[in-house]
This record gives sequence, structure tokens and C-alpha cells, in this order.
Amino acid sequence: MDPFSDAGMSLRPLEGGWSGETFLAEAGGERSVVRIYARPSDRGAAAHEIDAALLRLVRGLVPVPRVLEVRRADAASGAPALLVTEHLPGTRGDLLLPTLDEDGLRRAGAATGRIAATLAGMPQLRAGSFVDGDLTVRPFEADGLPAWVEDAQARLRGWSAAELTGLRRVAEDAQALLDTVERVSLAHSDLNSKNLLLDPVSLRVTGVLDWEYAHAGHPFTDLGNLLRLDRHPAYVEAVLGAWTERHETPPDRALDLARSADLVALLHLAVRAGENPVATAADRQLRAVATTGDVHAVP
Repeated sequence: MDPFSDAGMSLRPLEGGWSGETFLAEAGGERSVVRIYARPSDRGAAAHEIDAALLRLVRGLVPVPRVLEVRRADAASGAPALLVTEHLPGTRGDLLLPTLDEDGLRRAGAATGRIAATLAGMPQLRAGSFVDGDLTVRPFEADGLPAWVEDAQARLRGWSAAELTGLRRVAEDAQALLDTVERVSLAHSDLNSKNLLLDPVSLRVTGVLDWEYAHAGHPFTDLGNLLRLDRHPAYVEAVLGAWTERHETPPDRALDLARSADLVALLHLAVRAGENPVATAADRQLRAVATTGDVHAVP
């Protein structure tokens, strides 16, 4: 299938993303999703192959689209690399969750919590970034939260000396807790309601989208991301309940670990504050954590 040359095919941007690289394709009454890799990526030229490999790896364990086509960039013509996948049904979680009552939030929380628990059960040998279509892992340059903070603090815009001091203290305490978990697992690393499709009636998860930040990392990474912004008590209780059905960590300790693991993602987003609403919100939340010394703090 050629999404550019097929006669009668239309492409329109998919709502909800910030990259501007994902499109809904329609031809002959059938839909697919086209991801165009036109911008530089930390994954380099293999980004499309890594995404395709991840979808194939987890398919059957969590709901992800089938890979229909993977195409390398063509230097001669200037055509970028692309990945074509099937279009999945469902409503984005960030649109659906605000409409649900407590019972609905509990059912949705149980469904999304099971996704996070499943991913955390997929072991990896070492922590790091995926660098090719074989999902080879390259260890992270920074080792632990204090090192991530040291590397990023100069890029945190407008932070006071007191806020930075508070952040360093939180990072040290959080890392001590995270170090009590020695296992490494697959981490989607952007597992939030915006990247989850749910059936609006059954509230089961029908799709886990956008794997561009996936890596081998801490097993509580995705749980932290899932609970970063969606904090309604009924939803949080259900997410943690689904988690503890699969893993033995008590709910309160799981939440402490999840919030601690999420500090890495908050930090990576906060250095981009002002670029998009998600990064700006992360900066506000990280400031609240640094000011209070509490990983559960909100602005």
C-alpha cells in the first residue's frame, strides 16, 4: 500500500498529538494510520523500525494495531520513513474519562491498570534506549534520578535556587525507593489517557498508541504516567487494584513507587515548558513536588 501515490487516498492529521506526523488515511472505504518520520528523533534513522518492532513484540499481550507497512527513508527522492498501521476503534481516554461517573471510572481504571501491569511484567535484561529494529538496548547516559536532575537543571526555565535544591532532595529520596526494585521491564513511557483508546460502552482498552518513548526501564514507570493527571479517587483505587492483582506490591507502596518513577518523565517534559500544554503542565507539577518535597504534590 502506498499512502502517497494511491489514487483516491486522503490523509488528514489525527487529533491529540503534538508531533504533526500522524495521519488518518482513507481509501476504498478502509482506514489506516500513517506515521511520517520527518523530524529528527533521539532514535535516529531507525525510529520507524523500532516502533514497528515494539508493536509486533506486544501484540496479543496488549491491544495495539497491526503493522501494515514499514518504509525506509529515500535519500534520492527526499521521501521520509513511514509506518502504516491499522486504524483501531475506540475513544481517546482523555476525552472519555471526564464524562464517566464513579462506576465508569472504576471500570476504566481497572482496564487501564491491567495494561500498565501487563507491560511491567514484560522483562528486559538492562535499562536503556532501543536503538534498532532488533530492539537492541543502549544503556542510559545518566544513572538514576539525581544524575538526570544534574543534567537537566540548567534547562529548567525560571526555576529558583530553592526549587532546584528541593528537586535534588526529592530525587535522592525517590531514587532510594526506586532502587528497592531491581527488575527491569518494558516501559511504554507515555501511557496516559491521551494515548489509550477505550470502548465507550464496555470501557475496555481497545488500543495503546504512540510508542515513540518506549524503552527498557523501571517497572513502575507506566503506572506513574497513568496516574499523573487522572487522580479521581475511584479511578486511582481501581488502577491500583488491577495492578496488585498482577503484582504483589501493596497499593500505597505501589503509588509511592509510581510517583517516584514518574519524576524522570516530568523532568524531561519540564525542560520543554512552553512548547506544548503537556510540557507546561509537567513543569508546574514538578515545581509543586520540588517545593513541598512530596512526590504526590499537585500545583
